[in-house]
Amino acid sequence: MPGERKSIEPMAARLDPANVQPMRQSLHHLVAKAPWSDETLLDEVRKHVLPAMQKQGPVVAWIVDDTGFPKKGTHSVGVARQYCGQVGKQDNCRVAVSLSVATWSSSLPIAYRLYLPKEWAEDSERREKTEVPQEVEFQTKPDIALDQIRAAVVANLDRGVVLADAAYGINTKFREGLTELDLQYVVGVQSSMTVWEPGKQPLPAKPRGKMGRPPRLLQRTTDHQPVSVKQLGMSLSSTAFKSISWREGAERKLRSRFAAVRVRPAHRDYGKAEPHAEEWLLIEWPRGEAEPTQYWISTLPLNTKLKDLIKMAKHRWIIERDYEELKQELGLGHFEGRNWRGFHHHATLCIAAYGFLVAERNRFSPSARAGHLRLAAFGPAPDFRPRGSPRAPRTT
Repeated sequence: MPGERKSIEPMAARLDPANVQPMRQSLHHLVAKAPWSDETLLDEVRKHVLPAMQKQGPVVAWIVDDTGFPKKGTHSVGVARQYCGQVGKQDNCRVAVSLSVATWSSSLPIAYRLYLPKEWAEDSERREKTEVPQEVEFQTKPDIALDQIRAAVVANLDRGVVLADAAYGINTKFREGLTELDLQYVVGVQSSMTVWEPGKQPLPAKPRGKMGRPPRLLQRTTDHQPVSVKQLGMSLSSTAFKSISWREGAERKLRSRFAAVRVRPAHRDYGKAEPHAEEWLLIEWPRGEAEPTQYWISTLPLNTKLKDLIKMAKHRWIIERDYEELKQELGLGHFEGRNWRGFHHHATLCIAAYGFLVAERNRFSPSARAGHLRLAAFGPAPDFRPRGSPRAPRTT
């Protein structure tokens, strides 16, 4: 529908210009108060949309991401000073974690939950005022994502390779949780992540002494240490990097230089009896840059081609399109209430609307855009002014 704001009051004015307040009260009850289940509605949206997506191709990825909503004040549920991707720095905002399923041409969020910072989770007064459910406890973002992924496994969804950025990929517990669920992944990691160079691994346990239990833990010495992925990337010869394009961009093919080597992650392996399994380390070093710019770790099979590894790693971009449309076209960031239920109900309804558009695009053409539909709708009454908006200047 037209109109910049997709919050309750402006929508009520567009839906029923002659009865704005009754419509506003009805919408407010639906979004902020009514006890319907977000999970049930998202399941129904998925059951409706996913078959339409799969007509254009199979599910290839499950994508983990989070998105931030700048917010002033301290009373809205989950608001805290934290990293906000929308502004690219620490700011006052709230953050939600999502899981999406993706084909090569489409994606759809299937789970969505607000991250509740620790100071909120431990503040009973603020929890009560914003109606945070008693069962909601503090969880890190990777822990929330793992719960969403476990639910998708239990629902027996068609499996895809798990994709996530470095905020999740650097978390060893997160990666191990994916492996325990028998899921493959291609996840970003930070340049400081330590690995054993190709062909190397930690030293075996010390020989057994004359007394006591036999040593079990792996060893390192001064001369036998892991390196950071940045050190490894910088040490590779220039011939290790290949110039490869992975998809068509808006004006030209997207191309960069990549290298892939087999390594063993080294995180706290001195406390283990067996070394971590070998994985792919994918490194991007664009031409003209002084050092590599991105790194991924992956459990895709040993025989995976370099171009296929790159294409999967870069497919996480599709979630950016989802959030751009959800925020700009469908009002995901326009919720003006303060409570837990309203925040999630608003997001679920936005995702349902987005799912409808995704399904319609896949029925006609993967390249169809929501903006081409040109849906007609009534506007608000000429004299309608939302609460809090500035008064029109007086005319003399």
